[in-house]
Amino acid sequence: MEKRTYYNNIAHIYDQTRWLTTSVAEEVADFILELVDATPETSFLEPGVGTGLNVLPFVKRGYSVTGIDVSQPMIDQFKQKLHNISQNLRLIHADASQFPFPDQSFDVVLTVHMIHGISNRKMFLDEVDRVLKPQGFYLNAQWITPPARMEFERYFRAILAKYEVEETSKQVKKVIEQINLEDYFHSKGYRSNYVIAKEWTVSNTVEELLGFLKLRAYGLCWLVSDEIFPRVMREFEEFCVEHYGSLETELSSQAKFEIWAYTAS
Repeated sequence: MEKRTYYNNIAHIYDQTRWLTTSVAEEVADFILELVDATPETSFLEPGVGTGLNVLPFVKRGYSVTGIDVSQPMIDQFKQKLHNISQNLRLIHADASQFPFPDQSFDVVLTVHMIHGISNRKMFLDEVDRVLKPQGFYLNAQWITPPARMEFERYFRAILAKYEVEETSKQVKKVIEQINLEDYFHSKGYRSNYVIAKEWTVSNTVEELLGFLKLRAYGLCWLVSDEIFPRVMREFEEFCVEHYGSLETELSSQAKFEIWAYTAS
């Protein structure tokens, strides 16, 4: 059964509204391949694979890649990037927190902006540990939001907060089990390492960023109803004109791709 997810609604605009470009993804892939001492036989699993931004470089280079995602439209966008589905790529439409694989199936498990949404984190990490081969790597990564965009988002959240209370009170809150990844993997005998794979400059005009919000490209845009959202956007656009002086003002700052790497014993 298809889970409700806003990613179904934004799959067609996902890549253009994020700040990880194709060229940056290639450089990050270079870094990861060196980090895990990859050989032509190295296999990758990405739960929450989405549109394939993170693993497409591995597919193109011939590595064995498996991706799982709960959103079929996101998977469909991944497929559209390939003329034919490569023999070395397997895409599975399923809950990305459950692995239908035998023990010790993969050399590398990669999650990007995914672990925070897992409700039973210990069960998920147990699965990661189970499917990793000896000497395998679990890479828990995220793209750090550029500070200028983060500030822009904070202003938006402040206005959104005035409207979202009634709506969010009707939603069932998901309980996220808190578990420290460092403690978990150290208890399993893993070695850990924190690295920054890439830093790069991201630039957008205020008008571009407003356009992304109007497309409801991010989860926070779905915290209010369809009826209320246009009112929020009108108020925020007025704020932007006053605060930034012009919608053509360019916001530039540094983004980072950071990785917490855990190596199995």
